[in-house]
Amino acid sequence: MPGERIPGRAIFEITGADRFDFLQGLVTNQVPRDEGRLTYAALLTPQGKYIADFFLTVRGEAVLLDVAGALAPTLAQRLNMYKLRADVQIAPSALHASRGTGPAPQGALPDPRHEALGWRLYSEEEGGEPRTDWTALRVAHCIPETGIELTPETYILEAGFERLHGVDFKKGCYVGQEVTARMKHKTELRKGLARVRVEGAPEPGAEITTADGRPAGILHSRAGDRAIAYLRFDRAEGEMRAGEARITRL
Repeated sequence: MPGERIPGRAIFEITGADRFDFLQGLVTNQVPRDEGRLTYAALLTPQGKYIADFFLTVRGEAVLLDVAGALAPTLAQRLNMYKLRADVQIAPSALHASRGTGPAPQGALPDPRHEALGWRLYSEEEGGEPRTDWTALRVAHCIPETGIELTPETYILEAGFERLHGVDFKKGCYVGQEVTARMKHKTELRKGLARVRVEGAPEPGAEITTADGRPAGILHSRAGDRAIAYLRFDRAEGEMRAGEARITRL
């Protein structure tokens, strides 16, 4: 069995003699050149802000790129814009993405973001119905999701990409590298994602404020009494509020 299907994913096959060098000059992480590896990476704007996050792996003569379907048209357009005269072809793939946390089937690759996320598999067979509470797993390990914690205003280091093995500071240039490197070499980040305890029933996207009403962040994914929040760390001490709910940083 291929595992649980991953709703709303799109897979591209990137082929051509220049495929590796083309991607290497654009994305935040080292591009895999051999089969058997799965890499997490992102494409950024020149200003260092998020465009899309995705997985890369090699399959035969192609690099597979696994991205959220909602971002696929924008990402394909941006990649084609950068292609210029490079010998690179970008085409939709007929493969399906599936995942699981139990024993991995043949051909599955470990999710590089965190061991708790299990494995991903790319195959001709579509996966079964989701059974795992993936939101709870993400919240437990503060792992951002496309379109929720990861938006066009995101800086990837504030979203934890270094911890999630999604950026390599030793690779060559890529789009947005200068801004990302400057943030890396700051003394510390002033804002970013963190886990919080929630008492109450605030809506996702609710503003978090300090006890005296100053803006402190935004509430995102929630599972039970835990959630991921984007916080101003200098204001995220003690009890905070999201409407009538109480918020405490963990």
